[in-house]
Amino acid sequence: MIAVEEAKNIILNSTQDFGVEEIPFLKSVGRILKEAVFADSDFPPFNRVAMDGIAINFQQFKNGQREFKIEGIQAAGSEQISLKNSENCIEIMTGAVLSENTNAVIRYEDLEINNGFATILQEGICDAQNVHSKGKDKKQGDILIHKNIIISAAEIGVFATVGKSKVLVAKQPKVLIISTGDELVEVDEIPLPHQIRRSNVFTLVSLLERLHIEAETAHISDEKSVLKVKIEGYLKEFDVLLFSGAVSKGKFDFLPEVFEELGVQKLFHQVAQRPGKPFFYGKTDSCNVFGFPGNPISTFVNCLVYFYPWFYKSVGLQIKEETAILSENVNFKPNLTYFLQVKLENKFGQLVAVPILGNGSGDLASLVNADGFIELPKSKSEFKKGEFYTLIRYRN
Repeated sequence: MIAVEEAKNIILNSTQDFGVEEIPFLKSVGRILKEAVFADSDFPPFNRVAMDGIAINFQQFKNGQREFKIEGIQAAGSEQISLKNSENCIEIMTGAVLSENTNAVIRYEDLEINNGFATILQEGICDAQNVHSKGKDKKQGDILIHKNIIISAAEIGVFATVGKSKVLVAKQPKVLIISTGDELVEVDEIPLPHQIRRSNVFTLVSLLERLHIEAETAHISDEKSVLKVKIEGYLKEFDVLLFSGAVSKGKFDFLPEVFEELGVQKLFHQVAQRPGKPFFYGKTDSCNVFGFPGNPISTFVNCLVYFYPWFYKSVGLQIKEETAILSENVNFKPNLTYFLQVKLENKFGQLVAVPILGNGSGDLASLVNADGFIELPKSKSEFKKGEFYTLIRYRN
């Protein structure tokens, strides 16, 4: 049995580069950008008007002029026009290019317009007012977005602005989630007294959807020969296999034995933690194998603690560790790292973790009442109110 930190290090040293692919920019939200994006022109590309109103030659205002004859109209999207008489003004709209020979915009709210003349009612007018100067945000060739970030709606707008209809992103691994056990029936079936519905596999599907991984699923009965035949094929077809169940020491927990016979290199089996101690991790030349224990909270926490960081590092994404303050004293005697379920609260600008008492790693329903886990190290058994601990959250 190895320590949690050792297990994490082994997994993070076994990451896999899945390559890159080019996809339509509108399909890229949530994916990992694998190229830098540069400005193809100045931002904004012209002196852009920021308010509806009139454009004037500011020197005339500075000289005391307050009434201006309206010489023309500059609409957004129209070609730039010029102010012919510096004593006049041009009505101008938000988003338009600033008319030539003008250098300040006075909004309609600060004007009175009658019979083709605009009178400025405010005295606090300044040069370049309400003008978004060409290149003020970025210059042509400046980097706008760095690679290795999660693409959001903000990046989509930039892609569109610079004309990137396709973007380069990290390829997602091909993942199969496998449940085992003769006691499991489908979601739409009525279980017999000795049966339960499959749930862990769908929890894992949803956890991977948060990473924008579309995993496939399979179920294999507790029969060693069937397990071996099926898994042999899966190891060749998929980049990652996630198992739920059959990795403990029960009479029908055949997976570790099957993995060995199929040439899966065991990197560890059993971690000094609760929940999820029987966790198995191994690999072949082309496939990573995560064998999570069958209890639902064990499966859940192991996916968050081990698979998520493995995936992030594989695609080149750096995630900042988050901490929370323990809201009350906690005692935990076993010499194990303890992943404690918590409800999160914000108090005086601090993230506070309130322990949630469940009924062990089989208490699936308790996950509904919590927001995440805090990692309590096995180096001590008493954890004090007000201390900071690593947070693994599953609700935003």
